Amino acid sequence: MAGEDLGVLISRISMRDRSAFNLLYEQASPKLFAICLRILGERGEAEDALQDIFVRIWQRAGTFSTDGRSPMGWLATIARNHAIDRLRQKKPATRDIDDVYDLADGARTPEEDAHLKSEGRRIDQCMQRLEPDWASAVKDAYVQGLSYNELAEQYKVPLNTIRTRLRRSLIKLKECLEA
Repeated sequence: MAGEDLGVLISRISMRDRSAFNLLYEQASPKLFAICLRILGERGEAEDALQDIFVRIWQRAGTFSTDGRSPMGWLATIARNHAIDRLRQKKPATRDIDDVYDLADGARTPEEDAHLKSEGRRIDQCMQRLEPDWASAVKDAYVQGLSYNELAEQYKVPLNTIRTRLRRSLIKLKECLEA
């Protein structure tokens, strides 16, 4: 049906012509349904919206004027606006501030990054002051997570010697870091 014919049908609907309304529904409903479905994303919602849209068309047909306006454009605008309104009604507007949980941001701030890098450099400098084997044992124990038994086997020394080395190394590191 041509645009002029849709305009004639809308004019007849403004005079409460039910047969014109049926014809308009047959001609325009597929396009208007497609608009609703695209906006709402759910078939059931789009079908409900389409019913509401045709009620609005029935009620507002008298406001349509044919002076340069496309009848299908007018119908599509009604459909689009109604579908958007329905979409907005489905979404919760805002939540009360007390209902929102504060989630900590796990990312470090630039200040924290700078501090950690500075501390890392200080620890590296203090580790260099230890004997190489002792520094290596500390790294293996506290970075790699090796047990005393594993360290004793790796360095081929008695278990108590490893404990003593680690304890003395940690004391030296603590003194160096506090200085």
